[in-house]
Order: sequence, then C-alpha cells, then structure tokens
Amino acid sequence: MKMRLSPSHLPATTLALLLPLTNAECIRAALLETVDEYLQGLSMGQAGLLQNIADDFLNVENNKTIPIITGIIGNILKIDYNHTIVDLVSCATFTELVSSRSEKPWVIGTQIRHHPVDNTVYLIDSVVSTTGDWFFNASKTLHYMQNESWAPLGKPESRQTLLTAADAYLDMWTNATAEAAVPLDTPCDRLEGSAYTGQGLSNDTCRLNVPTNHTQKPNSGRRYVVDESVGAVSVLCVFEHMSPDAADSHLFRLEGGKLRFVHTITKMSSAGLGDPYPPRGGSIRGPA
Repeated sequence: MKMRLSPSHLPATTLALLLPLTNAECIRAALLETVDEYLQGLSMGQAGLLQNIADDFLNVENNKTIPIITGIIGNILKIDYNHTIVDLVSCATFTELVSSRSEKPWVIGTQIRHHPVDNTVYLIDSVVSTTGDWFFNASKTLHYMQNESWAPLGKPESRQTLLTAADAYLDMWTNATAEAAVPLDTPCDRLEGSAYTGQGLSNDTCRLNVPTNHTQKPNSGRRYVVDESVGAVSVLCVFEHMSPDAADSHLFRLEGGKLRFVHTITKMSSAGLGDPYPPRGGSIRGPA
C-alpha cells in the first residue's frame, strides 16, 4: 500500500506509526468494537470508554497531534448518522459521522489504526469540521448521506483498483493527465461539504468542477483505509493548495470499477465563496 506522507505537515512520530503494515492479522469484530467505543465516547464526551489503547497511542485532529481529552471527544455529540468501512490488511477502520442536533453541529471523518498482533489502538486520526468550514451544513450532509447505499458489493473491487482510483482523483490538482485515469461515470454523486451533485439531477456526474489548474500544490500526507467488500477507500490528507493548508478527508466508492460516490470533509473556511455548484436543471440543495 502506498503511503505518501509529508514530514512538513505531520510529526515524525506520527509518520513512523503510519508505515504500511504487512501480514496483518486482524479481526473484523474487534475493529468494529473499537469503533463502537469511540462513538459511545463521543456521545458521552468521555475518552475513557476507549479500551485496549497502545502505549504509543497518538490522537491526530486536522493533521495536528493533540491530547485526546482536549479534542472532539471532549464534546457531547448527538450522532445522527455513522458509517464505517473496515480494512483487514492495514488493521484499520474509517468512520464518517454527522451530528446535526448537538449544541454545535459536526461532520467528522475518523481513521482508527490498530497494531495487528494485540489489536491495541495506536492512532486515532480525524478530520473534524463544523460551522464555517468548507460549504458546511450538517443537516444537508445528513440528508444526502442517508439517501445513499453503501451496501456490500456482489463482486468486491480489488485493493489496487481502489487505491489507483483514489490517487488519480487526488492527483488531478497537479497532473493534467490524472483525470484520464479516474474511472468517472454517470451516475456519480459527489458530496463536497454539503454541496451535492447527483440523485437524479441533470448534473448527476462527478465531472462537474473537476480541477482545470493542474499546477497547484499536491494533496500530500495521504493515509488510506481500503474496504474491498464495499468498494470503498478513505484518504485523509493535506490540501496544500488551499491556504492555509487544509485538513481533508476524501471517501470514494466504486461500483463495477466505476466511481459512484465521492464524499469530502475539509477543515477550511469557505466564507464569502458562495455555493460552488449553482443549480443546473434543478436544485442541488437539501433541507435547510
């Protein structure tokens, strides 16, 4: 598995912990149990509910290492939606969640990584967004996510196909030929913050607003979670071409080798930018 990590953005200790794992022997139920503990901790504002924490544990939020008790888990969240993919090769999970009814709304993407031998948790790595971030509206995001299907595929996608598609998509900002390698198709629905293209509208394609300036800074520090059974790959990274550097989560789903869903969560202010996708042939907005 390719891990392209930028020392200028993540601590050296974090980079060492993110090296690819080989011959990992992971138990799906144990990984999901940790996700349940994490979600319960968020709902109660208590980090202590997490069990089996490794001695070398780190908590990373928005590409910065911080004590877990001072992070998002110190808030009490009413979780409206959560969805998890499982990577049995890297012994990791990715969970996407929406909290629209809390005192402060949140949309979060979290990768949790385990040591394969004893299943201890050595890293919780999250992109945490809220009001003021990139086209943020938790109620709209919830509406769109609830209307998508991420059920297991009849024929799993190959790991390499998923990684290649994700990298090609994220390379479009720096490589003029990358778009040709992205398995774009119609329908393909993209949820960027709360801006949505798809669900039967005339702009039901992820080709809308793909990058045209290919000389921008790279999307670096990529960390992957791959679930072949649902055709999904999560990538946390640094969007260097946004100023200041933005913490970003991209989640992709492929069906039959073609890109079907793209979700992005980006920790960066979008004040004054307006709606990135004005309606074309129908509204792309969900409930307010």
